[in-house]
Amino acid sequence: MTVYDELVARGLIAQVTDEEEIKELINNGKATFYIGFDPTADSLHVGHFMALCLMKRLQMAGNKPIALIGGGTGMIGDPSGRTDMRQMMTPETIQHNCDCFKEQMSKFIDFSEGKALMVNNADWLMDLNYIEVLREVGPHFSVNRMLTAECYKQRMEKGLSFLEFNYMIMQSYDFYALFQKYGCNMQFGGDDQWSNMLGGTELIRRKLGKDAYAMTITLLLNSEGKKMGKTQSGAVWLDPNKTSPFDFYQYWRNVADADVLKCIRMLTFLPLEEIDKMDSWEGAQLNQAKEILAYELTKLVHGEEEAAKAQESAKALFSSGNAADMPSVTLSEEDFAEGTIDILSLLVKSGLTPSRSEARRAVEQGGVSVDGQKVTDIKTVYGADAFADGMVLKKGKKNFRKIL
Repeated sequence: MTVYDELVARGLIAQVTDEEEIKELINNGKATFYIGFDPTADSLHVGHFMALCLMKRLQMAGNKPIALIGGGTGMIGDPSGRTDMRQMMTPETIQHNCDCFKEQMSKFIDFSEGKALMVNNADWLMDLNYIEVLREVGPHFSVNRMLTAECYKQRMEKGLSFLEFNYMIMQSYDFYALFQKYGCNMQFGGDDQWSNMLGGTELIRRKLGKDAYAMTITLLLNSEGKKMGKTQSGAVWLDPNKTSPFDFYQYWRNVADADVLKCIRMLTFLPLEEIDKMDSWEGAQLNQAKEILAYELTKLVHGEEEAAKAQESAKALFSSGNAADMPSVTLSEEDFAEGTIDILSLLVKSGLTPSRSEARRAVEQGGVSVDGQKVTDIKTVYGADAFADGMVLKKGKKNFRKIL
């Protein structure tokens, strides 16, 4: 099976241009490709996971990845729904976030000896002259055609600002700049970026001629889509200081039955032959598949030792209600009112619920327990001595915290 055929078999490819040329480049290690990342945080999250895994697969086949940091485009809104100016980040903040990204990406991608690059589109977008853009780039974009793009059509009823309208031009210019500066001949992106990506391909060909190699491929996201990086309590980060290896493991252990095999195909590096055998798995076997998924992805991000510890802790937790490696929260004196803390405050403080109202619902619905005992009274309180040896707080079937 060729590299491209494997991408298709794993469900990663949605749409392409010039498929035969793309196959030639990818299968023979001739692709220099980019994927964009928005540097608005100092950590990547699981919403970036598919892109990172794809970059790793293609680099293993001899292709060259470029991680494009959107320091320039990140300062304006885009047609996906944001209409306001993004907060201006200082160059120092952007550089710090880039450094954090590169450290995390290095677990997937080899940046040594020019085998991969990380570049910031602020390097060329911030220096553009407005009149120059109008003269050199503007003539290559049809307003009528831009308005037919799905990303703009969805915004027309609510109003499409000129700021948003320029996003396609800026993203298209990225591909043009990367092509000229680094010989980038391929771009990848989510299927919601298709129109923007086509704009880049057409800009290169119109300015440099039809013989200029410029390909586009979009990724077919699984049913979680953009929600993949979000949970009830917020983002699931790759940084262990933001999301512990245990919580990271638990996130993947808790994926829906309908998604587990798709995630294994798209995100793990297990052989397809092995994954195909799981297609007939049902019931308890799907739980085994979830454990495989969680272990493989935790190993990829946090290393084999942390993955093994997370798996052992999860199994110990389900069997005995305790685990040494469980995520913990330490209470302070300020958390106690007159020497006690109520169950609702405890749920919010632990991060198991985002608000007291949701904590109340969880208790009233019978989904909360402390040290294995169900809590049904929302007025339940605990004194400081109750946490001397640590208390195991549980919400639902699979969400735990050790309270100290």
